[in-house]
Amino acid sequence: MAPPILSLALPSETGRVLSIQSHTVQGYVGNKSAVFPLQLLGFDVDPIHSVQFSNHTGYPSFKGQVLNGQQLWELIEGLEANDLLYYTHLLTGYIGSVSFLNTVLDVVSKLRSINPKLTYVCDPVLGDEGKLYVPEELVTVYRERVVPLASMLTPNQFEAELLTGLRIQSEEDGREACNLLHAVGPSKVVITSINIDGKLLLIGSNLKEKGQTPKQFKIAIPKIEAYFTGTGDLMTSLLLGWSNKHPDNLEKAAELAVSSLQALLQRTLTDYKSAGHDPKSSSLEIRLIQSQDDIRSPEIKFKAEIYS
Repeated sequence: MAPPILSLALPSETGRVLSIQSHTVQGYVGNKSAVFPLQLLGFDVDPIHSVQFSNHTGYPSFKGQVLNGQQLWELIEGLEANDLLYYTHLLTGYIGSVSFLNTVLDVVSKLRSINPKLTYVCDPVLGDEGKLYVPEELVTVYRERVVPLASMLTPNQFEAELLTGLRIQSEEDGREACNLLHAVGPSKVVITSINIDGKLLLIGSNLKEKGQTPKQFKIAIPKIEAYFTGTGDLMTSLLLGWSNKHPDNLEKAAELAVSSLQALLQRTLTDYKSAGHDPKSSSLEIRLIQSQDDIRSPEIKFKAEIYS
């Protein structure tokens, strides 16, 4: 007789996350960037690796395997056959093909049939700074089919523009983009970085009930003259973790997430400089393990300003 499934018999008070993202053997992007922080914040996390690469694709070369939609579904069937498909949260990041994304939509539907209260946190990784990372047809699938299912959406400025058709050139535009996304589905929207007149902002919006006015806020983010990999994946996992602890206070969750991330980036920068490396010369791997105290209990140094 099989032993009881402790995650069901004694469920985590925090939650259980299914995280479908990329994986690298070396370095921190995708699941490597998201799983550990969520575990530090008290979650059981079950990763499914959409790709398994030796290292991220910013290096001169990489090797590895890509999971297809059928293989993803086989893993879901294996979990279901053993009554292992109860999750409080689903987290998705980079997805490279329409067929895989379509299977992810089936996964959302399957998980919600088991737990109707499932929170789906979606980082719609499409591109950045005017450049697409994925085939163009994914944009339509995200806009028409994924966004309506998401509980929380964490696009950057370019992704928010793609998903809404709105050019974001001001804070007002950023707030309006959040409203347009609320109208389609997600009750929580965080545009993780918006560049307005050379200044970086995060703009967040929490629509507590349909028909009400969302509570919106901004956080000013310092510009760091370096390029880091894995920060978007980390940011979304931190927003998932802290918004679960502060479900009615998205601005507090965002303050904690931003403060964590900025402390980690400063440590990364300091460590690279002390190793004699010019931070501007290449993309930097984040110092995730060395920053675990900043993830578990960040000091809030970046405050949200509520829009009236």
